[in-house]
Amino acid sequence: MLTFTAAVFLLFITPGPGVLTTAGFGAAYGFRPSLRYVLGLFIGTNLVMLGVVTGVAAVILSLPWLRIVLMIASVGYLIYLAARIAFAGAKIAFMEAKAPPGVLGGLALQAINPKAYAVNTSLISGFNYAPDAYVFEVVSKAVIMNAIWIPVHLAWLWAGVALHRLDLSPRAQRGINYAMALSMLGVVALALWSAAQT
Repeated sequence: MLTFTAAVFLLFITPGPGVLTTAGFGAAYGFRPSLRYVLGLFIGTNLVMLGVVTGVAAVILSLPWLRIVLMIASVGYLIYLAARIAFAGAKIAFMEAKAPPGVLGGLALQAINPKAYAVNTSLISGFNYAPDAYVFEVVSKAVIMNAIWIPVHLAWLWAGVALHRLDLSPRAQRGINYAMALSMLGVVALALWSAAQT
């Protein structure tokens, strides 16, 4: 169970679409207004987890045409976000937000977020620590994952708010944007590699 907990922490803390957009909304709107978006991400990630546990995600993703459509949509959206981040210039913006974040925005992102599916699949199907008690294992995994997911995403939200308040030089701000864009492209590369393996 400790190995599973460590894996959850490492997988959740690494930059992906959810945490990068959370930080972006935090920088654009502040902590409290962005909590609705984080709630949408939270509901979305738990729906993805439920889909993985019940096998619904596997059934849906077993349709080759649907898997291709979802992959194109998610990769296209992630590349779009990476470009918006990289070309934000000397202003920490992560992404330009034109409307307040909402629950539906978070849900929509998780529905096409390849990292959400990959992480949930690897955590739910791997790290078996109670093979004779499947229900206990799944429920305890869900509790552990949510207990780590919530503070990690709130920390990224706070980081976005804090970065917005800093008086960084234009060069430092561009460097942060480039690093975030490269992280997003890394997620795209992993998604494409994972799709090629299946």
